Amino acid sequence: MTSVADLIGNTPLVELQKLNVNSSVKILAKLEGNNPGGSVKDRPAFNMIKSALDRGDINKHTKLIEATSGNTGIAMAFTANLFGMEVELAMPSNSTRERVLTMEAYGAKVTLLESIEACRDYAEEKAAKGDYYLLNQFANTDNVMAHYKTTGPEIWNDTKGTVTHFVSSMGTTGTIMGCSRYLKEKNPAIQIIGCQPTEESSIPGIRRWSKEYLPKIFEPQRVDRIMDVSQSEAVDVTRQLAKAEGIFAGMSSGGAASAALKLSKEISSGVIVFIVCDRGDRYLSSDLFG
Repeated sequence: MTSVADLIGNTPLVELQKLNVNSSVKILAKLEGNNPGGSVKDRPAFNMIKSALDRGDINKHTKLIEATSGNTGIAMAFTANLFGMEVELAMPSNSTRERVLTMEAYGAKVTLLESIEACRDYAEEKAAKGDYYLLNQFANTDNVMAHYKTTGPEIWNDTKGTVTHFVSSMGTTGTIMGCSRYLKEKNPAIQIIGCQPTEESSIPGIRRWSKEYLPKIFEPQRVDRIMDVSQSEAVDVTRQLAKAEGIFAGMSSGGAASAALKLSKEISSGVIVFIVCDRGDRYLSSDLFG
């Protein structure tokens, strides 16, 4: 019998039909919003909790805590619910109401603080006292391995090994690290492109980390190029994805799509795959679709 957990992964690839103006380049969007919890973060959340349980690091009575800007929190709440575990999620107070309500619907406790950095500090302090177990997506190799075991192989198989460029927004960097590791093993010539916000921009789900908060799982040598994306570019392309392509997604997906579209104008031929991190309905109370 199929459980909800069995529906994580195997998300579709769809080709952009209208926004791509280079007929010699294919741009494929991997629709991670099709995961049961609604985002790419279902993969690492499930793998982090299940792996910790399998190793005996935690049990079903362990209280979990995690800092999140949104999607990981929803995925953690969803996964903890599957295992019958308690979880507290610390997230920035400017997060959309939809995300908070979704976490609470799954049974999580939500604590709102001023920034993601403050949330990370809060979660680490509570875990240090011994009452909670911090999964720590920013330093947990099970985050990376979720994508090494699933996302990377899916992209390789679904493109029949023709992928030439992989584009991903960078937050915890788990997606890009795991996919890079797998895809480079298959073909070292595949180019791995990460997206980060420009200095003045704020894009939910994508970070330009200061040195002290740089995720410990990040290995810079696994990324061939980092492209800066402005907030206005991310918003504009997110809206275009919905109106022109029927892909309803959040701003971090628009950021990745923006980078993929820029890249398509620089190369003569290729197959670009970019990650559509989540669904747009999590942002309807914001001005994203304004």
